[in-house]
Amino acid sequence: MARHGRDDSQPHRQRYRCSGCGARFDDLTGTILAGHHQPLRVWVLCLYLMGLNLSNRRIAHELDLGASDVQAMTEALRQGLTAKLPPVILQGEVEIDEVYVVAGHKGNPAAVAKKDAPGAAGG
Repeated sequence: MARHGRDDSQPHRQRYRCSGCGARFDDLTGTILAGHHQPLRVWVLCLYLMGLNLSNRRIAHELDLGASDVQAMTEALRQGLTAKLPPVILQGEVEIDEVYVVAGHKGNPAAVAKKDAPGAAGG
């Protein structure tokens, strides 16, 4: 590997050339950040703001970017992060708790309590 100039669109980014095959690459080649026009610092800030659980609209405002750019960035970051997770392999005895939600009374716990009261119809 040998240094081979700078990136055309981002002069601060060093480019390299593989001495074996002659291919050019930089530090982001092969990552989810490769081929995007935003600087690395914007990606890091976007990831930080995602960690604060901000909406894409708010992230776009904070980074002074378009909503569609931020949508593409957050999707790429989420996909890239989940793609790196190892597959879950369950072994041995596995216990799962279940949750039961009455769809007709969702958000109305008083109706559920009333239905389950002694002497209530169907209870």
